[in-house]
Amino acid sequence: MAPLTGVAVIFTSMRTDGHDAEYDDMADQMFALARLQDGFISVDSVRDPVTRLGITVSYWRDEASARAWKQVNEHLVAQAQGKEHWYASYEVVVADISRRYAYTD
Repeated sequence: MAPLTGVAVIFTSMRTDGHDAEYDDMADQMFALARLQDGFISVDSVRDPVTRLGITVSYWRDEASARAWKQVNEHLVAQAQGKEHWYASYEVVVADISRRYAYTD
């Protein structure tokens, strides 16, 4: 496992009911676009289909890269649509990564 330093942007959201196809399309577009951004490292995302709680963690080289992603025009559009249609609530936490380890059986 390669060392991972930088920042993690932790996006925790509660989805509204409906608009699932549009949301899924936009999420796919945002994941593809994020991967093209300077400083992008990786992304992990999960959503519970019953509770509609989701957690997406994107990893960035540094805080400047994460801030630049927040201002990408297509991402700004997705953020506005999220507030209007897809999210009952959300929270964003930006954290410095100090270490990483894993286990695989």
